[in-house]
Amino acid sequence: MSDQWTIESICEALGNPVAAQRFLTEINRAPAHDLLPTFARWQGIAQDTLNAVERGRQIHAALERGEEIPGEVDGTVDLLKDADRFRSQGAA
Repeated sequence: MSDQWTIESICEALGNPVAAQRFLTEINRAPAHDLLPTFARWQGIAQDTLNAVERGRQIHAALERGEEIPGEVDGTVDLLKDADRFRSQGAA
């Protein structure tokens, strides 16, 4: 994703209608002084989601080729940390 994030591109990147609706609700209810921080928080969540999808594709491709998983393998700990961070940011 380029640096040209929009409300629509964040909704698409979230990849989940429930998360997208939560984002839309938050952005629509945010007071003017909270619009940019709310947008930035959800932009980060969307970027993290895209990064996780890409990482999953890389892992899948490596496994399909019979290769070792590229990068760090301790995904359970990382996954739990990411899930906690997403929940604290309001994405789950």
